[in-house]
Amino acid sequence: MLPYPSSEISSDPAVKQEPRTHAPDKIRIVGGQELNGVIPISGAKNAALKMMCAALLTDQSLHLENMPNTLRDIDSQTELLTHLGCMISTERDLMAINAKNIHDLTAPYEIVRKMRGSILVLGPLLARFGEAKVSLPGGCAIGTRPVDLHIKGLEEMGADITLEGGYINAKAPAGGLRGAKITFPKVSVGATENLLMAATLARGETVLGNAAREPEIKDLGECLVKMGAKIDGLGTDTIRIEGIGALSGAHHKVLPDRIETGTYLVGVAMTGGSVRMQNARMEHLSAAMGLLSQTGVEIEQDGEDIIVHRNAARRLKGIDIMTDPYPGFPTDLQAQFMAMLTLADGASMVTETIFENRFMHVPELNRMGADITVQGHSAIVRGVKTLKGAEVMATDLRASVALVLAGLVAEGETVINRIYHLERGYENIAEKLRNCGAQIEKF
Repeated sequence: MLPYPSSEISSDPAVKQEPRTHAPDKIRIVGGQELNGVIPISGAKNAALKMMCAALLTDQSLHLENMPNTLRDIDSQTELLTHLGCMISTERDLMAINAKNIHDLTAPYEIVRKMRGSILVLGPLLARFGEAKVSLPGGCAIGTRPVDLHIKGLEEMGADITLEGGYINAKAPAGGLRGAKITFPKVSVGATENLLMAATLARGETVLGNAAREPEIKDLGECLVKMGAKIDGLGTDTIRIEGIGALSGAHHKVLPDRIETGTYLVGVAMTGGSVRMQNARMEHLSAAMGLLSQTGVEIEQDGEDIIVHRNAARRLKGIDIMTDPYPGFPTDLQAQFMAMLTLADGASMVTETIFENRFMHVPELNRMGADITVQGHSAIVRGVKTLKGAEVMATDLRASVALVLAGLVAEGETVINRIYHLERGYENIAEKLRNCGAQIEKF
């Protein structure tokens, strides 16, 4: 059963959804309170954004449930799809997208610059319409994150691609994209997703080797299968796609956000207390769970919930962390774990192997009394007894939430500036933390 009828998707351009405005630009936190209560986990942003792009592959309606519809990144993707001609309807955590009347095949810079995920309209547009013009993307300043693997893969499928004026100009060969055997020289989440979607409408079989294995990619693939795609090997490093002539509409429920889950797990580890996280999957966080257990945090799965508990009287134990593609330790939890380790006993080492510029939160944590030294791709974190409240600045999405976690345990008041980064990926974070006892407010 679909979340709501397709008739609710208006055909009147005047009612296309406009992005919401977010007035507050700062967060104020008074630290020192344990977290106790219940936190509902939202749908995974990193899956939802890609499924929105998948709607471009069909002229029928795609209905998505458990969508994090209050996020800035969802707003940005909605703005882009609406610009292309999609009709989008939202209600609570439901979204319906209809791409029947696409009238523009250009993803312009003024929209794409807001978020890297916009590059994922390239494969679907090229596969269904035979051409696309997409601006080179923007997003968090945590590294170059080039799109060369996307381009090379599409070229192997027969596309003619040129770069001009900051845009990717792509055209499919006569008869459309064709299947190919593509082996990525390094694991790339975005390239895997873009080529996975493009291959669903290509002629013949496409094999993606050394593919990324993140749960969000598997969830995207399962959504595509519901739309009629023929895909084998989801969740492995070799994905096979047999292209078909057309996809249909479908109804899919987005999986829980494992990064949001991991973030709140770290929050309880830092503050102490006991929190039940509703709609959370432990199996998607195996690497992080193992490390959290080593620090002295108690975690258990209870049905569809995760319960985390820590006695605040016991100091956390230091650990070493190295980020790695899934199923390794996720780079999107590196900053949060580093914030936790500032209070752990002894010295810890954090090594970042995914992005070359993802330690921008270190100076801000040090402003709060942390003792962190960066040496190349690694950071030495020497645990201190307390952090001190300070005025700090968010530099990217995960760095901003690391500063929130630090503020929860810091003595006195912490003010975090530029929280629009935070609002890109965390639904109602102030409300969720406040419901568990935190003194936190936006202003």
